[in-house]
Amino acid sequence: MFKVEDLLEKSKALQKTIVFPEADYSKRVLTAVEEVIEKKIAKVILLGNPDSLTKKSNKIKDAVIINPKDSDLLPEFIDKLVEIRKNKGLTAEEAKKLLQDNFYFACMLVELGYADGFVGGAETATSDVLRPALQIIKTKPNIKTASSCVIFVGTDKLGFGENNVIVAGDCSLNINPNAEQLADIAIETAQSAKAFCGIEPKVAMLSFSSFGSGGNSDESILKVREALKIAKQKDPKLLIDGEMQTDCALIKEVGELKGKGSKIAGKANVLIFPDLDAGNIGYKLIERFGGLQAVGIIMQGFNKPINDLSRGCSVDDIVVMTAVTSLQTQN
Repeated sequence: MFKVEDLLEKSKALQKTIVFPEADYSKRVLTAVEEVIEKKIAKVILLGNPDSLTKKSNKIKDAVIINPKDSDLLPEFIDKLVEIRKNKGLTAEEAKKLLQDNFYFACMLVELGYADGFVGGAETATSDVLRPALQIIKTKPNIKTASSCVIFVGTDKLGFGENNVIVAGDCSLNINPNAEQLADIAIETAQSAKAFCGIEPKVAMLSFSSFGSGGNSDESILKVREALKIAKQKDPKLLIDGEMQTDCALIKEVGELKGKGSKIAGKANVLIFPDLDAGNIGYKLIERFGGLQAVGIIMQGFNKPINDLSRGCSVDDIVVMTAVTSLQTQN
């Protein structure tokens, strides 16, 4: 049975270095960093003013503190950023200005191997967290779409899913993904489910329709069907089916009724939302009213591990996401 504590223990064994861009101006982040250091969940780099940070906490003596404004790494980072953005005509002066932003600096630390990943977003809008990541770290060569997933963990046996977990995506990034993007989201979310939860992914492509019950002309249904086709072409071994409604995906009796012959219907442990309206609303309803613990939002599809926290995150959420970021280095 999957337990969140397992993520923390696995992270301790890896001892990866994680960057926190917001520790100097977020009490939640600094408190979480103290716990990460105390429990030895990861090694830590903090971005900010060293004097300010050490006055705020006497528990961060084992952290590396870097001030992006006067770091010795700046010349190297400026040259590299100019190289990365040369097609956009970025100048050295413009690169220097961008690197005053903690998230640009954090991305360079990760891109050049000074750190293994970063965790941020507790005080920062998603667009400001992900913009430098998309420009610097970029997506995997075979994946055009960065996306996200959430792991839902049951306190008792769920009665559906597998190993006490359901993994769902995309919940935070792609407003109205096209069929190819939706296929990428399905593949990446399945890989996340396998990597973090130790389950064999059974992927349901969600819709208001189950296998044609909603007709054959609606654009959203046709998009899901095309995404299913693309995902199967990209990953022929992936267990995936759709389009199907949520009850058809998760409940055995309903799956047998609405999805006769499907190997996924009634057995799904990975849910793919058709758009961000469904994904974001659905994940927050499940988290707040479903009695399940939500781990995430977890970013996926990037070349290297980066994670964007919800601005409503707790200290515990930040600690767990630190462990998740460490584990993503193994993919």
